[in-house]
Amino acid sequence: MSRTLRMPHTLVLMFIMMIVALVLTWVLPAGSFETVTNESGREVVQPGTFSLIEDADTLAPWHLFTAVPRAMADVQGIIFFVLLIGGSLAVIRQTGAIDAFMGSVIRRFGNSAFWLISLGVFLFAAASATLGMAEEYIPLAAILISLCVAMRMDTVAAIGIMVVGYCVGYGAAILNPFTLFIAQDIAELQPGSGIAYRAIIFWPFLAIGIHHVWAYARKVQRDPEASLVYGIESAQPPEQTELPAMTGRRKAVLAATALALAVLVYGIVGHGWYLVELGAMFIALAVAVALIDRMSFDDLAKTFSLGASELAGTAILIGFAKSIALILEDGQVLHTIVHAMASPLIGLPAEISAVGMLGIQSVMNIFVSSGSGQAYLTMPLMAPIGDLVGITRQVSVLAYQFGDGFMNMIVPTNPVLMGILGLAGIPYDRWFRFVFPLILKLLAAAAVAMVVAVQIGYT
Repeated sequence: MSRTLRMPHTLVLMFIMMIVALVLTWVLPAGSFETVTNESGREVVQPGTFSLIEDADTLAPWHLFTAVPRAMADVQGIIFFVLLIGGSLAVIRQTGAIDAFMGSVIRRFGNSAFWLISLGVFLFAAASATLGMAEEYIPLAAILISLCVAMRMDTVAAIGIMVVGYCVGYGAAILNPFTLFIAQDIAELQPGSGIAYRAIIFWPFLAIGIHHVWAYARKVQRDPEASLVYGIESAQPPEQTELPAMTGRRKAVLAATALALAVLVYGIVGHGWYLVELGAMFIALAVAVALIDRMSFDDLAKTFSLGASELAGTAILIGFAKSIALILEDGQVLHTIVHAMASPLIGLPAEISAVGMLGIQSVMNIFVSSGSGQAYLTMPLMAPIGDLVGITRQVSVLAYQFGDGFMNMIVPTNPVLMGILGLAGIPYDRWFRFVFPLILKLLAAAAVAMVVAVQIGYT
């Protein structure tokens, strides 16, 4: 019997990396950089000041376990924020407004393949770039597949609309609370800052994604045998799935959600809102949506609790990922690692160093598919490296969001991707052949965006 190599659960990988971090504190020399407070009041490392620490304490194995509750206490604000967003989004989903909106748009433009692909990719990308949505798209897979097949496309094109949109949105991350806000918090940046540049580069990335899906769809329309899933029974369309109709209540729910997003942007940009205010806004949105939908308070409480519980795993991953950095900090080897990673980049032009950071983040996403978890794992290293090589911390965050977002559409450790492919019956190797050229195009565009960001002093 043949056995396939299975990637361990992300939490298992995190714990393994915690063990590796503990071992590194035993084998690497302890060291530190000198730090100073810059004009923004933030502590940054000083290039050329790295020195070894002779009398550093040795961590005991028990430290592996005590680090977890300490780390979760350190990031409690982010953890509670994630849970509140999960609860609020669950209440919105429960009304059927999101499914009804997506379905009405798809049905309206369903007679034009180009507009179906363009509008579909845009809607998925926009929702992911602002609300951080991903798993919520899975119920739409069936109707997308049915529409695309009816228009002489295939399941790969249908899933491409969804996955390419969601990953482009995560890559641009205009206001993604699950990735961008967390990474900026770790980098000691105002959450949501730098929105203008991200809003601009969103459109070129979106155009690249739309073109890739449309070019493939046209090829299948001309020759059905050119389909990557031609002859694969599991990848043929399921029975038509009906989505809820767009009612007056659901329109009001969507209007309330759009208003909340506008208030969010206003609060962040104009009044420096942070996790407390943003969390409060999502609670208020959940209550408003429940009132609009005439949901009972018991149902609101149950739905909100269920939505929060669905993100409990993400919250735990955040804590475990923070534990890795905490162990390295306690063992006083974090700066040693930063020094080793930064050394090959120091002396190079800042633009090349920035592209090198993009490469590091892209590789890391293979092992840590959780965007928030990856932020806590890599940003404590990437932000100081940026300080050392003359790159602003906003550019360091940009490298993180590109590597996390774009690689999500190809790494087999992404549970959302594998779940969607499983529902559509698309073998991973066929999906890889479809999306790998797109990954190369997006990463090339991301490298250009990184260079431009360095040159304009993106902050």
